[in-house]
Amino acid sequence: MAPRHPPRFVVRSLDDAAHERRRRLVIAAAWLLSLLLVGAGVWLAASRVPLPGGARVSVRQVQADNEDLRQQVANLQRSAQVADVAAKELKRNLAERDEEISGLRTDLAFYSRLVGGGAQRDGLKIQGARTSPVNGAANAWNVVVTLTQNARRGEVVKGTLRIAVEGIQGNAVTTLEGAALGQGDSSDGLPFSFKYFQQIQGSFTLPAGFRPTRLRLTADVTGDPAVTGTLSWGDTQRNDEATNVQQ
Repeated sequence: MAPRHPPRFVVRSLDDAAHERRRRLVIAAAWLLSLLLVGAGVWLAASRVPLPGGARVSVRQVQADNEDLRQQVANLQRSAQVADVAAKELKRNLAERDEEISGLRTDLAFYSRLVGGGAQRDGLKIQGARTSPVNGAANAWNVVVTLTQNARRGEVVKGTLRIAVEGIQGNAVTTLEGAALGQGDSSDGLPFSFKYFQQIQGSFTLPAGFRPTRLRLTADVTGDPAVTGTLSWGDTQRNDEATNVQQ
């Protein structure tokens, strides 16, 4: 008897087709649920950072550590600023000490000259001069001139001091003195009389546009030859009294 083959076509009822659709929907829903569960697991794992030794720290702890690091950086920046201010203050103090040392050297040279470091009986000398602008007066200047003589001489020296300013007016080299400096009654000179040293104070006015280059001082000594000294205008502006007077 010949074998019996299964039928090539199967007839299904409408109920079987609806059952198949429900089964597929259930499978799809289960697949979507599994994806949600996997995503939730990944998010939970990402919310905790693994550390050596298996330890875990929360995101809040990481944020706190970052804030602490930022605070440390800010502290270091403030420390650098304090160090910079301290360095500038140190430089300023060193500059002041250098200025004091320069002043002490000037004083030493002055007193060395005054007491007579050698055995010579020197006469009058123009030790130095200093100029400064007069507050509130345009082109007006104060001047302080120091005169000395060797203490070994032991005599009173008298005379008058004349002031002249050399410079440039327009395109010409000009020397101003006396009335041209607005000195009026003091055009004949500033009187002096001393045994060891004396500081003579005066004032003068420069015309507008005049550019001073040198200060020339002439001390007319009674009974002795006149003493003349010059120094650059820039040297008269120094804080310490200029001593490099060319005589």
